[in-house]
Amino acid sequence: MTLSQSHASNGIVSGTNVENNSGAAAPNHGALRAVFVDANPTLGEVMQRLRRNDDLPVRINSQPDIKPEQLPEALGGASIAIVDHTHLPTDIARQCAGLRHVVFLGTGARSYMNPEELAQLGITVHTIKGYGDTAVAECAFALMWAAARNFARMDREMRAGNWLRSDAVQLTGKTLGLVGFGGIAAEMARLARGIGMRVLAWNRTPKQHDGVEFVTLDALLAQSDVVSLHLLLTDETRGILSAGRIASMRDGAILVNTARGALVDEDAMVAALRSGKLSHAALDVFTVEPMPAGHVLTTLPNVTLSAHSAFRTPEANNNLIGAALDHCRRIVQQQA
Repeated sequence: MTLSQSHASNGIVSGTNVENNSGAAAPNHGALRAVFVDANPTLGEVMQRLRRNDDLPVRINSQPDIKPEQLPEALGGASIAIVDHTHLPTDIARQCAGLRHVVFLGTGARSYMNPEELAQLGITVHTIKGYGDTAVAECAFALMWAAARNFARMDREMRAGNWLRSDAVQLTGKTLGLVGFGGIAAEMARLARGIGMRVLAWNRTPKQHDGVEFVTLDALLAQSDVVSLHLLLTDETRGILSAGRIASMRDGAILVNTARGALVDEDAMVAALRSGKLSHAALDVFTVEPMPAGHVLTTLPNVTLSAHSAFRTPEANNNLIGAALDHCRRIVQQQA
């Protein structure tokens, strides 16, 4: 497998060539060029601000909703594609002459491309981890609290002219179960312990962390008042929260997912929400994104939704684009 990972420190519509504007002679990067193929306005601005004068040229294509079939034209023979959340099917990659590196803005590249198949084409996929641990944990924590207090439902009803009072769950003293334990889950544990929650965790490889009790997945599901998912999507984790595992959860539990929608059997989750087995689901990620209009999850009163935005804070954006540029710099050094 050709997939490298970096840990962050702190029609074709429009394109911006970000190049040397200092008046000094531009460094020679040979044939290397990069294209940010699907920049939204925020990330495009961050790219322009953080790029150094000695960096290789980066063309910013300001079309965040670009279609896969438009990628060969957008890349125009560039050797490096910086990709936010655009699918890159292998058959499309074959049409991208000169493409040798994909810098994916995040950890979940497998949801958008097949790194092993791209490796067979001579294309290395680079991913970025750690850039938004705090941002995502804060979002997961906010979703947990919103679910416990039924804020979304009361907000909808009051906007419709109805005075709806709703009973709530007091989280202090309750048990939070973290499925997967990396940087985001560690931040989530820190926040939860701060309000007096008991924190359980399960991880595929053994870990230890102060204030966190590591247990089996079955024990976690049976004991947790809130279950929060923090796994990468792989062949092994796809559908890990199956119908059987949902059935084994504590009655009335809250489910929080800021990881990947395909970790959960969506039909089983919907059935559990309808039956009351799950009291609430608070979701930032979905099996199909963008979520289609009229999706069943939009019709359920005990669901809180956000549009895959957990990581979008200025701090996380700076970390993310900074790490992407570091990847590009390493690629240049390797080619020198």
